[in-house]
Amino acid sequence: VQEGTIRQYTIGHGRNPVFSNISRKISSLRAFKMIQVDIDVAYKTVMETVGIAREIVMKGFQGIKTVEEKSSSYDLVTEFDKKTEVYLIETLSKAFPDHKFIGEETSSKCTLTDEPTWIIDPIDGTTNFVHCFPHSAISVALAVGKEIVIGIVCNPMQDQTFTAIKGRGAFLNGRPIHVSTTTELKDAVVGFEISLASAPGIRDKFVKRYRSCVSQTQGMRCLGSAQLSLCMVALGAWDAYHVEHLFVWDLAAGSLIITEAGGTVLDVDGGVFNCENGRIITASTESLARKLVEVFNVDDE
Repeated sequence: VQEGTIRQYTIGHGRNPVFSNISRKISSLRAFKMIQVDIDVAYKTVMETVGIAREIVMKGFQGIKTVEEKSSSYDLVTEFDKKTEVYLIETLSKAFPDHKFIGEETSSKCTLTDEPTWIIDPIDGTTNFVHCFPHSAISVALAVGKEIVIGIVCNPMQDQTFTAIKGRGAFLNGRPIHVSTTTELKDAVVGFEISLASAPGIRDKFVKRYRSCVSQTQGMRCLGSAQLSLCMVALGAWDAYHVEHLFVWDLAAGSLIITEAGGTVLDVDGGVFNCENGRIITASTESLARKLVEVFNVDDE
C-alpha cells in the first residue's frame, strides 16, 4: 500500500434520492487504518440529531438569553450556542466514536484531516438570534478525506431544513431545489456580508467591493448568516453571494448544498474553493461567479 489516502465510493441507487436501498460507503485508508462511513446511516443519524437540537434553539429564540462577546462586539455567543453544540457533539460521538469533531464554540483548531470529521456551527447568525431576527441556522457537515459529503442547514424559526448528500442533489424540506440561470451581473441579486465592514482592518476593502456591486447588479442583500445566505443561492432566491474572513464551520455545509443544487463555488481569487480558507464567491453559474471575481480584482488593486 502506498503512503497517502485512498478513497472508494460505492454509490447506491434507489427511488429515494436521499435514502437508497443500497448504502453508499466511503472508505478512507491511511497508514493501513481504514474507517468506513455508511453515508445513509450518517445522514439519518444527523437528521434525527438536528431535529432535537432545533428545539434547543427555538427555546432560546423565544426566551431570555445570556449574551457574551468573543473577539468583538459583533462576535457574540449565548448559552444556547453552547448547549446546542454540546448536544450535537455528544450525540454524534456516541453514534460515531471514531469520528472527529470541529465545533465553533468548543474547537481550538479547525484544520481538517483525512479522518471522518463533523463540522458544526450550532447557531450561525448569533447576532440575528440575539435580536430575535428569525434568520439563524444550525449547520452540520460531514467531511471524509477533506471532502464534504453531507451538508445540513436548519433554520428552526422558519421551519426550513436545507440538505445535501454528495452526488444526490440538494433539498429544502425534502423538496429538490436548484440555482437560478442568471449569467449577467445586471440581472443578478447578490448577497454580500457588508456587516463584516465593522472590522476596521477590512472595512475599506469591503465598502469598495460593495459599491461596485451596487452599481452593477439588480440588487444587494445581507442576511447576517453565511450558511443561510449560501442556501439562498442554492434555492435560486439569490444569484450570487460573497463573503470572506470566516471559518470552515461557516461555509462547509452550505457550499455542498450549492454545488448539489447546480451552482458554482470559487475562491475569491477565482481559484479552487477550499472551505478551510474561510472565503467564497458562489453563483448560480460559473460565468456569473467569474464576473464577480473580475469586479473584486479591480477593486482590490
